[in-house]
Formats: sequence, C-alpha cells, structure tokens
Amino acid sequence: MTLQIERYLSNLPKLDREIAAAVRDRSNQILRPAGALARLDEIATFIASWQQTLSPKVLNPKILIFASNHGIADAGVSNYPSEVTEAMVKAFQHGVSSINAIGRLVNAEVDVIDVGVKTPTKDFRYEDSMSSEEFETAFFQGVEAVEAIDTDLLVVGEMGIGNTSAAAAVAAATFGDGATQWVGHGTGVDEEGFRRKQAAVAEGLARVRKADGQNQSLDMLRRLGGKEMVAIGGAVVAARHRRIPVLLDGYVVASALAPIWKYDSEALDHCWAGHRSPEPGHATLLREFGLEPILELDLRLGEGSGAAAAIPLVRMACALVSEVPTFDEFFEGKT
Repeated sequence: MTLQIERYLSNLPKLDREIAAAVRDRSNQILRPAGALARLDEIATFIASWQQTLSPKVLNPKILIFASNHGIADAGVSNYPSEVTEAMVKAFQHGVSSINAIGRLVNAEVDVIDVGVKTPTKDFRYEDSMSSEEFETAFFQGVEAVEAIDTDLLVVGEMGIGNTSAAAAVAAATFGDGATQWVGHGTGVDEEGFRRKQAAVAEGLARVRKADGQNQSLDMLRRLGGKEMVAIGGAVVAARHRRIPVLLDGYVVASALAPIWKYDSEALDHCWAGHRSPEPGHATLLREFGLEPILELDLRLGEGSGAAAAIPLVRMACALVSEVPTFDEFFEGKT
C-alpha cells in the first residue's frame, strides 16, 4: 500500500450517533405500532446518520460502474471472452444495458468509468496483477469519480470478464483461506470450467504466499485483484470522506472492499448491502462485514444491478420516517 493511499484511509468521518438516536426515537413514536416497519426504520436511521439530518431523503442517487479486463481470463475461468467487457462498456454508454434500464426506473443516473479495459491486469497465477503505480492510479480514479458527482446515495458496480476469479483470490488471501470456499460459478461455468477456476485461484494464492508467506491486506488487492476492484475501493472511501451512504452490489464489490475492511473494520460503516447474490463467497463476506442485505433475489448480473434494485426501498424507508407524523404531532394538529 502506498503512503498516499494509507493517508487517505485515515481520519475517516464517523456516523452521527446523536442524529441516529433521535431518528430511532422518532421512528418509535410515529403513527404506527413501534417496530412495525422493522428494518426499514433501521435503513432510514442509517441514511440519516450519514446525511446528518432528522429528515433523511434520497433525491439524487447515482450508479457508478468501474470496468477493467483481467489477465486471469486467459485461464478459461469464464464463459465469455475479454472482448465482452469492452462491448458492455459501450452498452452502458449507449444506455441499452440492464443497469441502464434499472437506472431509468429508479431515477438514478448511470456512469461507467474505464479503468483498464484495454490495459488488463497481469495473470495473477504467474505475477502480480498490478504494479504499485497502477494500483495507486486505479484507486484514485475511483476517488476522482466520486469527487466529481453530486449524489445523496451511491451505488457501486463493476464489469470485467474474469473478475469473480479475482474476487475469490482476494477474499481467500484476505482471510487466509484456500480457494475452495471462495470460488463460485460466476457467469455460469460448467463443472470443467469450475475446476479450472478453482485451480487458477489456488495457483495465484500459492504464488503470493510463497513469495512472502504473509497476508498484507491491501497488498493482496494489488497482487490478485482487478483495476476495477481497486477503483471501487477508492470510490467507497471517497464517499466516506463526503459522508455519502453507499449501497454495495455483489461478490466482486464486496471482495474489493474486504482488504479495506481488514485494514480498518470501521471503514465500511457508511455501507449497506443492497443484495446478496448466490455466489457462496458473497454471503461469507457479508457475514464478516456484519451486513444484512436489503434484497435476496439470487441476482448475479453485477453492474450494480442488485444494489440499484434496492434504491426504491431506501427511498421508502426515508419517507416513512420523514413524512409521517408522530402520535403527538398528529393529535396536536402539527401536521
């Protein structure tokens, strides 16, 4: 990890506990049975604590997709060739992809940031995915993307053929495990492809462990991850500095953030899991982070789609504590 990134990860703002307590108290007095809306009230309290307001709202959500290619794709770990990444970036830009359709439905602008489509990472079986310079560049591309937007709720997504293999490798390295429990079927590879994927991840893990024998958290993201994963890390930390709440998408996004969480277990306090995918590693990561997903629909598209689908529920949660009076307000005619 470079000194510049280490500095950026320090002095992160905290949630406003006084606001959280006040909104939680108000939610128990609103014109309905206390606790009747359960986790919706929890979500509203979460949003309020970062927006620092007693009347949380989501008026301007944004979806940022980071895209890059991976050297590990050459190992036959996906059903699709690397050229699909570039094709999907064009689809995002032309507004014709699934995430664009979701974005229109939930009134969220979609933007895609190319951080390495034509400059893929190295094949992590044989060498580190990125140099320190490439790692820092990708991280601050994510930072700059967030600094350039106006939003009150951020969704981060990804696109990159082969990136569930990178996700599995980073997660396994972060928690000191083998490949088996972290590798899933990704884009739907058959059993032969699944075995190739497990073998590729195991080979990468063996290489980095043989080199230094220890897991150095963020350095595992550089050595095994993708540039889009690094950029996601930068984007999420940038959102924290701006007190913007974040909805996390699927396995790749969670894995990208695992080394940051390992480095600082409070670094993801401004994040909520938009959904839980069927990738087995995703459920494990969410348990480690202590996050319960808003949705569980067996979605495995990526692109930020699962998190974006949760935006209406977050909006609803905020409206239900901001726009409904308490019993006292109603009976005293203050509405």
